[in-house]
Amino acid sequence: MMNAPHTTVSDGTLRVALLGCGNVGSQVARILLEDADNLAARIGARLELTGIAVRSIDAPREAELPRELFTTDAESLVEGADIVIELMGGIEPARTLILRAIDHGATVVTGNKALLAQDGPTLYERADAAHVQLSYEAAVAGAIPILRPIRDSLSGDRITRVLGIVNGTTNYILDQMDSTGAQFADALADAQRLGYAEADPTADIEGYDAAAKAAILASLSFHTRFALENVHCQGITSVSAEDISAAKDAGYVIKLLAIAELLKDEAGDDGVSVRVHPTLLPREHPLAAVRGAFNAVFVEAENAGELMFYGQGAGGTPTASAVLGDVVSAARRMVLGGPGRTETTTGHVPALSIDMVNTSYYIGLDVADQPGVLARIAQLFAEHGVSIETMRQTIHPASDVGAASAELRIVTHRATESALATTVKHIQDLDVINAVTSVLRVEGL
Repeated sequence: MMNAPHTTVSDGTLRVALLGCGNVGSQVARILLEDADNLAARIGARLELTGIAVRSIDAPREAELPRELFTTDAESLVEGADIVIELMGGIEPARTLILRAIDHGATVVTGNKALLAQDGPTLYERADAAHVQLSYEAAVAGAIPILRPIRDSLSGDRITRVLGIVNGTTNYILDQMDSTGAQFADALADAQRLGYAEADPTADIEGYDAAAKAAILASLSFHTRFALENVHCQGITSVSAEDISAAKDAGYVIKLLAIAELLKDEAGDDGVSVRVHPTLLPREHPLAAVRGAFNAVFVEAENAGELMFYGQGAGGTPTASAVLGDVVSAARRMVLGGPGRTETTTGHVPALSIDMVNTSYYIGLDVADQPGVLARIAQLFAEHGVSIETMRQTIHPASDVGAASAELRIVTHRATESALATTVKHIQDLDVINAVTSVLRVEGL
């Protein structure tokens, strides 16, 4: 049975339970303790950190924190809290503890992008039913305040597209490949040495982390609850130094983008494409200038036009800033009284298949250096309704190890994903094609 939500503060104190004390959690705890007076002045009530739930009390921490705050009894800690901050990560026990907090009537602040992407709709619905607040600014793009602007500042507008660099690891790798000519493996090793990439970087380089964030951005932008299964996901492991160099020569930079876009389906009805994949951007596009491990989100709205939000996308202190922003906002609401803020939905806008996307493409081909090859390739593009915008050719003379060949780099005009896929399939069947080396999408044209 759900308890009545804590909507008012009777004793001038709000009890805060922290679940998890890793890189971000330790900084959140430090700020809550060190800045207690400043936070109280802003809120109108004191935030009392009642405990920190951890797996091991003796594990090393990023910050020096009072030992008496640590506990392994997360359930009891949650049941005695007005505000629960979940920074454990993963699906369980985080999901069970968040639901327990909601049912208890506590406000919840989380940075758990994986859980929100997998089971966000369940959490949102439970919070709505309990009239409590579920906030998650830290789940996307670290310190960048992007979710509140989308939810609040643009709530009277109609967002048409969101493009984001939301994973610092992949942006660092691609930036190193672009600026130094490094191979993928070398750039990844450098990212791991600097602490930008985990020992197991799969979630980053395969795009899973960005896909979870894309689902969250799409849900807020288009007032429909999207899950991870609605996101088309492709990582950066197939991006080669040759792709980076060819893109650079043509005036592009390759970024891993999370994209949520309002489109029309075959019946002319609204739908949303949510996808993550390596993307060519013109170098004059604002997102092209985002370097290193930084993040940025580019929003297009009917009335506001184009907006970009930029900043540090990871790290303990920057992400802790986003967490505390949610905590202060929720605490102010609790001091004033009233129900928790719930999600805004206007109905179901379906997620569209990647086949419905209409964009430009970059195709790399290794072909035989023979007369008529270009004409045959151009004819196949035309037959399937894909128009070539530019084509660059590099000849590789015959040698002792092989016959003469040519490297073709083609950029198309806008076409549907399905038309492009059919074109590439037929090109692969040509006897003059040695290999299709790359197929990448192009945005920002």
